[in-house]
Amino acid sequence: QVQLVESGGGLVQAGGSLRLSCAGSGRSFSIFGMGWYRQAPGKQRELVAGITSGGTTNYADSAKGRFTISRDNAKNTVYLQMNSLKPEDTGVYYCNAVVREFSLWGQGTQVTVSS
Repeated sequence: QVQLVESGGGLVQAGGSLRLSCAGSGRSFSIFGMGWYRQAPGKQRELVAGITSGGTTNYADSAKGRFTISRDNAKNTVYLQMNSLKPEDTGVYYCNAVVREFSLWGQGTQVTVSS
């Protein structure tokens, strides 16, 4: 079964850090573009950070300077290091893998930042 499983979410105080992981299974995701998305309560899902198969990264303006996306193809895993967290970073974080017309989502992990 091809799937993505996120982990690492939780409750943290403002200014703290979390590291999210997205582990792929069932096939290699090395050729996939990978992204982390956030869905806050009552809002649409939005891209937080992305990384191409070649390692090029891009970030939402809100994440620049605070978040770092990385990938370890040997472990079939993508990470999102989140520092200096703010209450507005609260939401469910989803991992996405995409190549051509194929797109796969994980089940999400909750991140809550208290003020």
